[in-house]
Amino acid sequence: MTMFLKKDKRPNGRIHLSIVEGYRDPLTGKPKQRNIQTLGYLDELEKEFDNPILHFTEVAKKMTEDEKQNNLPLTFSFSPDEVIDTSATLRKNLGFVVLSHFYHKLGIDGFLINRQRNLNIKFSLNNIFQLLVYSRVLNPCSKKKAFETKDDLFMDVNIGINDIYRSLDHFCRYKDALLLHLHEMVRMQYGRDTNKVYYDVTNYYFEIKEPDDFRKKGISKEYRKNPIVQMGLLMDNKGLPITYRLFEGNTNDCETLMPVLDNLKDDYGLGKVIVVADKGMNTGENIAYNILNKNGYIYSQTIRGGSDEFKKYVLDQNGYVTHDDGFKIKSRVVSVKINVTNTEGKTKKVDIIQKQVVFYSPDFAKRTGREREKAIEKARKLMSKSKNGKLPENGAAKYIKSQPLDKKTGEIFELSEIHWIDSDKIDEESKYDGYYAIVTSELKMPNEEILDAYRSLWKIEESFKITKTELKTRPVNVSTKDHIEAHFLTCFISLLLIRLLQLSTDNKYSTKVLVNEMNNISGTYLDKNYYMLDYYSDIVKEFEAITGINFSKRFMKLGEIKKIIADVKK
Repeated sequence: MTMFLKKDKRPNGRIHLSIVEGYRDPLTGKPKQRNIQTLGYLDELEKEFDNPILHFTEVAKKMTEDEKQNNLPLTFSFSPDEVIDTSATLRKNLGFVVLSHFYHKLGIDGFLINRQRNLNIKFSLNNIFQLLVYSRVLNPCSKKKAFETKDDLFMDVNIGINDIYRSLDHFCRYKDALLLHLHEMVRMQYGRDTNKVYYDVTNYYFEIKEPDDFRKKGISKEYRKNPIVQMGLLMDNKGLPITYRLFEGNTNDCETLMPVLDNLKDDYGLGKVIVVADKGMNTGENIAYNILNKNGYIYSQTIRGGSDEFKKYVLDQNGYVTHDDGFKIKSRVVSVKINVTNTEGKTKKVDIIQKQVVFYSPDFAKRTGREREKAIEKARKLMSKSKNGKLPENGAAKYIKSQPLDKKTGEIFELSEIHWIDSDKIDEESKYDGYYAIVTSELKMPNEEILDAYRSLWKIEESFKITKTELKTRPVNVSTKDHIEAHFLTCFISLLLIRLLQLSTDNKYSTKVLVNEMNNISGTYLDKNYYMLDYYSDIVKEFEAITGINFSKRFMKLGEIKKIIADVKK
């Protein structure tokens, strides 16, 4: 391969200079050229150089010599008695540059750098934020641990541990502005599909004994008694998170939707959105709010807790369209009454027109039956272990019927006679096995489209799972409200980067697989400022296509690695 100066005469008559590389195509054997460096027009370069042609001819010659020198065989010498240097990190991760690609494409670095110009602080908010986000994805840990292991990445992060905690206050302050910035960048870079948005709520528990003004006792998704905070997450139709809100632990799920939508409509400047959510959001207040604000909704609807008329409609086989696999579906448009609280705090019934979609799935019926059998078996164990006649008030206990006294005589029953399995309840429940219902404001939307929209709700449920497993959002090792907000902000952005990577790889890979691949792209220090990389795969090839980075080179100088890190920021 040879570098040389190329002179092109353009249609305007001016001479344009560039340095090109001549090489032979490995497949065809034919000579080819590729542009290495664009220099500019000769007449402009003459203002800077006495003889631009001579100067850049020498530059091209020097580049050729350097390239040949770089391609010479490497030799390293090692002493058999050499011991491991524990004072230095000999193996470092380079896979984080995949995350860095998305981080900088979203302009998070520019956002934080611009905000810091007005602050009298010496540490870099951007460097700390990168460290916390990349560590959250690749090696989830506490802020302290992230600081202690910062040298595990090919990053120059010159900070102290106290700088990290001080930065959390600033991250909290910029949270709303950063989320709005991210929304705009995602919209411009990747496209936002907000025709349908998905909403769900989860909670995170804290390992503290006493609640405070923010971390409060509430209904835990994990059935824990610890104080919790609630998170409402909004996701677009591509599965990309839009925004989130934290709520006090004792906030009901159904009370979180309206504040988040207020934020979405006002700050994000969106038109009509169709909110897709589970039955926990299906309240009269939320439905009324959607209608009044010219939004739509697609909510799941409980069948067993519905009216007698609705249950009869579900079980009536007239109107169902049956498929070969036993799946069947039907719908109707009806007038229903919802409970709405007026400005005076009084509840009144309001008539609305709603489409109800009901479907039956044989697989869902089998799964429901198996789950109930497990619950019944658990109920039997609860009965056998009851020593004083008392049982839990929820869970499997719902299948237990109790009567401590003989209704005729008032006599106290023996302990073994107090509880028994409620067969009537089981028979009533089993009638609806396999049936599911969805209600919507979209009266003209086809049934299949409504069903597909609801089925996509699993993406947001998966997002919660990712935050709790792969990203290990908890334990939350900070205690003040501002620091908790900052912690969840880094987790949210970590989730967004992962989701963008999944989208860029056509959603073929799980979070776990992608994280493992990025962690595998690591280099071990050899000698003479060289690192040896020892991992390459088909997925890494896809990373190359996304980032433009060549990960296949086995030996790299530290300078080459730093150039890769710098280039991905451009």
